[in-house]
Amino acid sequence: MNFEYSEEQKMLRQTVRQFVDTEIMPHIQKWDEEGSFDPTIINRLASLGLMGVCIPESYGGSGMDYNSLAIVCEELERGDTTFRTAVSVHTGLNSMTLLQWGNEEQKQKYLTPQAKGEKMGAFGLTEPGAGSDVAALQTTAVKDGNDYILNGQKTWISLCDTADHFLVFAYTDKSKRHKGISAFIVERTMEGFSSKAIKGKLGIRAGNTGELFFDQMRVPKENLLGEEGEGFKIAMSALDNGRFTVAAGACGLTQACLEASVNYCHERETFGKPIGQHQLVQQMIAKMEAGLQMSRLLVYRAGELKNQGKRNTRETSLAKWQACDFANQAADDAVQIHGAYGYSNEYPVERYLRNSKAPVIYEGTREIHTIMQAEYVLGERQDKTLNQMLPPWPFEVDQK
Repeated sequence: MNFEYSEEQKMLRQTVRQFVDTEIMPHIQKWDEEGSFDPTIINRLASLGLMGVCIPESYGGSGMDYNSLAIVCEELERGDTTFRTAVSVHTGLNSMTLLQWGNEEQKQKYLTPQAKGEKMGAFGLTEPGAGSDVAALQTTAVKDGNDYILNGQKTWISLCDTADHFLVFAYTDKSKRHKGISAFIVERTMEGFSSKAIKGKLGIRAGNTGELFFDQMRVPKENLLGEEGEGFKIAMSALDNGRFTVAAGACGLTQACLEASVNYCHERETFGKPIGQHQLVQQMIAKMEAGLQMSRLLVYRAGELKNQGKRNTRETSLAKWQACDFANQAADDAVQIHGAYGYSNEYPVERYLRNSKAPVIYEGTREIHTIMQAEYVLGERQDKTLNQMLPPWPFEVDQK
């Protein structure tokens, strides 16, 4: 295995890091305190070609490999989880799923403007009573002539008030349980659609998160993604992509905790010497470094499987579980290193700790991934090759 970054990837990391340092870092504390999402950041990311990093150029993307997407997510979350989440949802959950499952007409109509950053995409799976138990969802889609009529509700949806397009999952035949779920491309402008932001979140306060409502909403049959009954498979393949970006972002949060802690270790003195010379502080710093390096290896291993067009559910699950746990622990230790100051917003580590909790929960809780990994080891879970896979990189120039 080659662990060296390409020159293109090195330049990409430098570009995103500079963007974060100049466009996000100076303002994020204010945005976090206000609970306000700044969509102009997305426009500027789009101008750099970062909203379709791993989408083929033939569909408006930058045509980079899947690990380049990981680099973008890592560097964005080093600034704040908010903007990594936006890229995760738009690119990982939505655009990559359209690339994998959409027909040519759907790709031209929805994927291309999303890859260019002209439109934003989001993902609607979770409901008030359906999280880890996807089959418990209540949203329905009833065929009516050339349309489907959707009724139901989604919750904890990132970009709920700002996205233009949503991948929404609903039952077309509830008697079949998960085999009766179908996927639809929904536009915000469709009659019967509405959204509402959720306030009072513990973390990711600068992000737009909320609920979607479908009231007798008509969706053309052309907006069915895949075939009827393929929704569960589509959702699971989307989560392979979303979890990959979440894991990569967690590396960035660990990096941010490490940088802040190292800086503070050089500033603060106790008992006549810098706190970085105390062994128990060094132990926390060492754990952060170890967690960061292990997380990156897991993430880029999963990314390389994506580059080869291979199934990577097991590897992505492990990366998401471990990287998010490492980031959560790093944030807790960073607050401890800062002492009382870590408990105030004078330093960013309190925000890191608040932000670190959500990724441990969404896109498969820690408990779900623990069970998955145990089942793989015990031989109780095996992955079959999906009938739709992400195209391997490098993409063919004339690929459609």
